[in-house]
Amino acid sequence: MANQNIRNQPMTVREAGRKGGETTSKKYGPGFYEEIGRKGGQTVSRKYGHEHFEEIGKKGGNKVARLIEQGKQAESRGRR
Repeated sequence: MANQNIRNQPMTVREAGRKGGETTSKKYGPGFYEEIGRKGGQTVSRKYGHEHFEEIGKKGGNKVARLIEQGKQAESRGRR
């Protein structure tokens, strides 16, 4: 990606986010992300309980099943 200063154009939000993420990753390492993920998961678990995770798991599973079925249907239409 070209340096933004050379093009005299402002950095996009996406580019700024990527740059900030890379800086944070270099500064703190993978353990940082593991720890904040663990803390976030514990907080959600306490706030919403076991049922919340069951519900989002079912929603995700149903979505995957629908996508697989759509893919099979599209594949069979393509064979005709």
